[in-house]
Amino acid sequence: MTVRAVRHYHRIGLLPEPERDRSGYRTYDAGAVVRLIRIRTLADAGVPLARVQELLDAGPEKFADGVREIDKDLRAEIRRLKDTRGRLTRLAAGEHLALPRSVVDYLDRVRGLGVEERYIERERDAWIMIAAQVPELIDSVIAKKHEELDDPDMVKLYSLLSGALDWSADDPRIVEVADIMERLMIRAVEAGEVGGDDTIDDQFVDLLDTTVVESSPSAARLLAILEERGWRGWTRIEHVPADRLNTQLPPP
Repeated sequence: MTVRAVRHYHRIGLLPEPERDRSGYRTYDAGAVVRLIRIRTLADAGVPLARVQELLDAGPEKFADGVREIDKDLRAEIRRLKDTRGRLTRLAAGEHLALPRSVVDYLDRVRGLGVEERYIERERDAWIMIAAQVPELIDSVIAKKHEELDDPDMVKLYSLLSGALDWSADDPRIVEVADIMERLMIRAVEAGEVGGDDTIDDQFVDLLDTTVVESSPSAARLLAILEERGWRGWTRIEHVPADRLNTQLPPP
């Protein structure tokens, strides 16, 4: 036991500080030595110093209760540290910061379609914001996105959007993207999956929509085409044009 440690125990009141003798030395009796050993034993067992005094002065039953409570706290801390280690391991493996596992898996599936990394990064950033806004819903939202990826139209859409960041506003492929998106929206309307969603507040919807518009000149043109056809909104469809629901759009 170092002198520094003993002095620290004096300062925090764990160990009474004896008077100095005529030579200026402090003399510790057997009781002090025993108490010091008990302090050290409890500290080495993982008991926080703030709790040591409580246990030193406790009777057998209260001592046992205190130890059980400390053990409970330690187990919770162990779980937290394991979770932290898991997060660090995933980050070291190249997975994304601030994203739940379900979103990471989804982005990996999109990446497997051959979508370029620049587009993946933009979608990743949007999912980071969404996961922070509605963490309790993100897994169910992603489950629905996985279902959508079974649709050839959605796969085709991703293949087109992958390169759309470099398109000009008059690129003819924008109309093709609009046709695919409208087919997907019509199916969503028919399935009752559009409208009445107030899960995400209006300001956040505006942020996501603005992010999309600013991502590329082609994005603003795409939204304009969809609005000309009566579809308003990107993150949340705010108007469903009844006259478009039976429109014969170009096939996939």
